[in-house]
Amino acid sequence: MKIGTIEIKRTAALAPMAGVADRAFREICKEFGASYLVGEMASSKGMHYHSKKSFELLAVGEKEHPIAVQIFGDDPYIMAQAAKNALEYAPDVIDINMGCPAPKIAGNGGGSALMKHPRLAGEITEAVASSVNIPVTVKFRKGWDDEHCNAVEFAHIMQESGAAALTVHGRTRQQMYSPPVDLDIIAAVKQAVSIPVIGNGDCVDIQSVVNMYNYTKCDLVMIGRGCLGAPWLFEQVDRYFTDGTVLASPTLEKRMEVMLRHLKLICQYKGESGGMREARKHAAWYMKGLRGAASLRHLAGKLTTYPDALHLAQAVLEKGRQEGNWDETQTT
Repeated sequence: MKIGTIEIKRTAALAPMAGVADRAFREICKEFGASYLVGEMASSKGMHYHSKKSFELLAVGEKEHPIAVQIFGDDPYIMAQAAKNALEYAPDVIDINMGCPAPKIAGNGGGSALMKHPRLAGEITEAVASSVNIPVTVKFRKGWDDEHCNAVEFAHIMQESGAAALTVHGRTRQQMYSPPVDLDIIAAVKQAVSIPVIGNGDCVDIQSVVNMYNYTKCDLVMIGRGCLGAPWLFEQVDRYFTDGTVLASPTLEKRMEVMLRHLKLICQYKGESGGMREARKHAAWYMKGLRGAASLRHLAGKLTTYPDALHLAQAVLEKGRQEGNWDETQTT
């Protein structure tokens, strides 16, 4: 599929996840076959007031293309200026976040709050699209709440305002991340517009990705929480779509190898002290599915240095050798 002139393999993309999809995680996911990446959302107002943190979120590595950087805000002029500034980081796409449900974002008029104000959302998209020479995309939700499920109307306005593609998360802001995603609304948006539509929500394995494609007829599937602690999911999806092979989950040794490489990248980009604080949640996610995961996650929450991560990995491997079966789903 294409976003503008940017060609993207029709397998699975990495969703933008604040505090999670940083450069280190994106590079690991790319290595495993993520066909498209979207960075963490950066505040347009933060950029306007020269916030170092906001600009750091836009950093893009050479290995990450094709990639979008994501910005959020509720002022068309400031958003347009932010998009122009973001070009300095050489992204392939500018993505506008109109779906974030977090109170500190939506409560200040950004993210999913814009779904209550489609006209303003259209003005923002038009301002951004007219200010840059690369494709502009918009990520949004089913609606604000059950009484205001306006994704189809919203999609029309985004297309008319210059969006090159749309990403739809099939839940309202009120629903946050449950109940199950509504595939019908994604399908309805796909039928309603002529630009590419990316489906997002509840894609956690090969079958759910295939189901998203088949049911909604979307142009690309985006994986978010399903790849936390499991970046190899992208490789499994890519291989399945290449030749129908269903790759097994990695061995315990491979899982720990990936975790340590991931954590080392975090330290490389953020320094060991701050990086290891960030790494704790990632290390905990790599424990998912292991027997005794609760105690292992507790250890992950205490990491302060990279050698601590090495000791954690050794403890996991030793536990696996002693018990002979590390996957709790295979035990009684």
